[in-house]
Amino acid sequence: MAITKIPAAGFTGNNFRNIIINGDMSIAQRGTSFTGQTGANYIVDRFTQNINGAMGTWTNGQSTTVPTGQGFANSLIMDCTTADASPATSDILWVQQRIEGQNLQYLKKGTANAESTTLSFWVKSAKTGTYIAELEDRDNTRYVSQSYTISSADTWEKKTVTFPADTSGAFGNDNGDSLRLNFWLGAGTDWTSGTLGTTWHTTAANRAVGQVNLADSTANEWYVTGVQLEAGTTASEFEFLPVDVNLQRCLRYYYKYNTQGSSNSVGTSHGLNTGEIFNTFYYPVKMRASPSVAISAVGDFSVNTGAANMTCGSSATERITATNVILKFGVVGSSGVGQGTCATLYGTANSRINLDGEL
Repeated sequence: MAITKIPAAGFTGNNFRNIIINGDMSIAQRGTSFTGQTGANYIVDRFTQNINGAMGTWTNGQSTTVPTGQGFANSLIMDCTTADASPATSDILWVQQRIEGQNLQYLKKGTANAESTTLSFWVKSAKTGTYIAELEDRDNTRYVSQSYTISSADTWEKKTVTFPADTSGAFGNDNGDSLRLNFWLGAGTDWTSGTLGTTWHTTAANRAVGQVNLADSTANEWYVTGVQLEAGTTASEFEFLPVDVNLQRCLRYYYKYNTQGSSNSVGTSHGLNTGEIFNTFYYPVKMRASPSVAISAVGDFSVNTGAANMTCGSSATERITATNVILKFGVVGSSGVGQGTCATLYGTANSRINLDGEL
């Protein structure tokens, strides 16, 4: 008897066809709302706001405003809180995702067999008009843009644009920043004074021609979800991944330890010198590269030897790799802590260890 293979829940068709990670905006390790934003900040995992120049002040983050009946629970929001109606010539405002070159080799860019790509997404804004979505080849300094129109204010609309193949300039087969997806939201004349570059090009003035200025009023906001970029000229239905799979993909780039905010055991530690312990802290997944490591206040950590519980007075890191880091803590009232002492490192509800391996 023939056996029918049933795909795992949440997967349809060609698994992992979406080049974009966290396109449903469901993972937000850093937080769900950020106010007073005037530069670069990550909004939800893998999506960053970038501002070059003074393009207003923004509140952004993860929203529960979503298109009805499409299966989404979250979106990304950009909300203008201080307007800039007259951008300077070099000003830029966009939402962006950066993509590793080794994840793009099947697009065959730079060869005669290069693939087109299609971008689909749901968008909503109070500001109607023309917007620009762009692919930016960072390895070869090449660009291609497509416009889309928000036709009805404060209404979810699904948009689909196709970018042509590029037979020039291959992506590096490595873990570097090879491709960026840019959602332009505002631009100065340095980027808008030419003719929109709908084929691959190298001219800055052709990148965002026609783009409205989302920063021109504090009544403006912009929501997006269901972002999918895939090979070919046709958009397929959004590829929903199980939350654990989506999270694992995000953890390659950023990990915030103790997002649940509870007292916990960081792990078994050992005495290094008198009054100093070390802990080999392993990440849940191998990261893209050796990350930068930031530890919250030393008062958020304590050391227990079984005989005594002691607070920490200093912290440091060393031997950072893509899989683990050694955490070193100086112990206050350190009698009984010496070389070889076995201890447990504890964190309070406020303890955080942030690992950043973003592109």
